[in-house]
Amino acid sequence: MFFRQILAKEATLSYFFGCGSCHVGVVVDPVLGDEDLFMAEAARQDVKITHVIDTHVHADHYSGGRTLAEKTGALYCLHEANAGHTPDSLCLLVTDKRRMGEAAPEPWFVLTGDTLFIGAVGRPDLAGKEAEMAEQIHASIHQRLLSLPAEVEIYPGHTSGSACGAGMSGKPGSTIGFERRWNPMLSMPKEAFVAALTRDIPPRPMEMDRMVQANLGR
Repeated sequence: MFFRQILAKEATLSYFFGCGSCHVGVVVDPVLGDEDLFMAEAARQDVKITHVIDTHVHADHYSGGRTLAEKTGALYCLHEANAGHTPDSLCLLVTDKRRMGEAAPEPWFVLTGDTLFIGAVGRPDLAGKEAEMAEQIHASIHQRLLSLPAEVEIYPGHTSGSACGAGMSGKPGSTIGFERRWNPMLSMPKEAFVAALTRDIPPRPMEMDRMVQANLGR
C-alpha cells in the first residue's frame, strides 16, 4: 500500500492512498485547485483513482472532491447527513492486509477528519448547537476512536494554523496511544470536555456560508 499526506492551503491535510498491485487509489479531502497534483501522483503510482471522499462538508476552504471525481471518473463520497459541518463527519479506518496478514488483520491508520486532531479536537459550533455537538464529539472519540489499538496511527484533516480547532500541534500524525496519554482534551470527564470545547472557540472562517453551500454542490 502507498500512502501520501499533502499539506494544502488553510493548514488543510489531504490524503492519497491505495494499492499499487491492484492499481487503485483513494483520495480524501482534496482542496480545490489540487486536482492535477493527485492525477499526476496517480499516474506516477500507475493507479486509477476510484473513490474521492470528503470526510465532512468543509467550512474553511473549497473542496476539490467533486471536480477531481469528475475528471477521473471516480465515485464521489460524502455522508448523507451533509446539511451541516459537524454531524456528517467521517473517520476512515484503513487496514493493509498485505502488511498485517490476512488471518487477523489489524488496522494500520485512521483518517480522523475534523473529529480528532493532534493535541486537540474539532470545534463544535459551525453547525450550531455547540453543547450538543461537543457531546457528540466526546462520544465519537471515547466510544469509537479510543477503542482502537494504541498503535493505530492518526492522520487528521488539519494541522496547526487552521481555524477548525484550537490548540492543534504541528505534527503531521500521531497514534491512538500517544493522544490518549498526552492530548489534554481526552483526559477530561464529559462535563469538563464540553465546557472547555464550547469556551475556547476560534473565530468563524471567512466566507464560511458561501464555502459550505459550494461544498454541498449547491
